[in-house]
Amino acid sequence: MSGTSDISTSPSVDTGLALDKPAASAAGPVVVLAGGLSHEREVSLRSGARVVDALVDAGVEATLRDADAGLVTALGSDPAVTVFPVLHGASGEDGAIRAVLDVLGVPYVGSGRDACRVAFDKAIAKSVVAAAGVRTPESLALPSATFRDLGAAALLDALVDRLGLPLVVKPNAGGSALGVSVVTDREQLPAAMVAGYSYADVLLVERFVAGTEVAVTVVDTGAGPTALPAVEIVPDGGVYDYAARYTAGRTEFFAPARLDRESAEVVAECAVSAHRSLGLRDLSRSDLIVDEGGNPWFLEVNVSPGMTETSLTPQAVRAAGLDLSRLCADLIAAARSRTT
Repeated sequence: MSGTSDISTSPSVDTGLALDKPAASAAGPVVVLAGGLSHEREVSLRSGARVVDALVDAGVEATLRDADAGLVTALGSDPAVTVFPVLHGASGEDGAIRAVLDVLGVPYVGSGRDACRVAFDKAIAKSVVAAAGVRTPESLALPSATFRDLGAAALLDALVDRLGLPLVVKPNAGGSALGVSVVTDREQLPAAMVAGYSYADVLLVERFVAGTEVAVTVVDTGAGPTALPAVEIVPDGGVYDYAARYTAGRTEFFAPARLDRESAEVVAECAVSAHRSLGLRDLSRSDLIVDEGGNPWFLEVNVSPGMTETSLTPQAVRAAGLDLSRLCADLIAAARSRTT
């Protein structure tokens, strides 16, 4: 994520990834897609610039490009090109851009269009992951029209009766904690709903789980999905909202997370299970809470995690003793191998 926060790094953890094999071949040009028109445009551009730098450091010809009206023509002019999407939010993570890349026959890093559609819808993703045996807090997806048509006051009372307090209100699709509120009192709920609907037509109202917030990155360069060390997130205000993510000094990170060995193994298993059950590939990041009893709770998954110097995924890469440049080049090679 953007320039933030204090980062505490513990000794590296064995991830099971090979560190001594020669770097994967990644011949040919790479277009790193970043920007777009979502609320997360600026974060995406910073992520994209970091990926370009990493690929160039690995000896890969890489350029940064926005997702604009000239994209299809530009990609069609070079049959050897590979795309590394680093678009955040709608279109970048909902499968739309990847569907276009499929039509063009352009290889790309990351999950396919159908898996992205499922993962981007938090309510559906939670259902799929829960069916795979991973705990996730009880929640309800509520479209704005339903909220309006069924009578907001009575519906909010029913939500509180069913889910209890505190509650988390967040857009059912989107990232960077935009439109997210933690509600501790019934009287706060209407304002939280109004704020959330300014970012999305569907909100997810979720039971709040207190505990240690962690992010677990899963990578697969061809040998199967492997979880990197969990990154622990400690925002100074208790909530990892947009300001905590993008205001310097507002959040402290621990990589690896300060979990005992058993808890670290369990959250890694949960992230890999989410990755597999959702049909994801190459790269994902699952966000979880570990409660006071040591139980992990899956919150959501990100198919295009932030890649800036202080983002969670690069922190996990460093904690694993891996090199980001090498990893990005290997992801490009994996993408190309699917078309050969």
